[in-house]
Amino acid sequence: MSDWFDDVDLATHRREARERTVSLLYEAEMKSVTSADVIDALPIVPDALVIELTVGVWEFAESLDEQVAACLDKTWTMARLAVLDRLVLRLAAYELIHRPQVPKGAVINEAVELAKYFSGPEAARFVNGVLSSVARNARD
Repeated sequence: MSDWFDDVDLATHRREARERTVSLLYEAEMKSVTSADVIDALPIVPDALVIELTVGVWEFAESLDEQVAACLDKTWTMARLAVLDRLVLRLAAYELIHRPQVPKGAVINEAVELAKYFSGPEAARFVNGVLSSVARNARD
């Protein structure tokens, strides 16, 4: 029975890390500073997973945007996306491409939940569709 609780704790930890990552990426974007600058300014050092995700997404932002943009409908551009939707897509793309040990279903599901939380149900459907294509390109 403890294995189940360990899995739940790990899933909760990852969910919280992803949510914190989006918040830190948003702060960096709004302040026009690097994610490392935002992390360095925090009074308490965040969890290692938060640091890995935040710095990784920031470091690979350009290539992640290219991957996501390739999967957008022709009427959409990365610049046209809401900031938080773009950050959720970047984070999920980062995990799909650079963290292959994380199941793609988990990455997409978590991104959909983040989109619901930060933007609403319409954004969640949009994120799901885009990430399905990103996942096919990145993992198949």
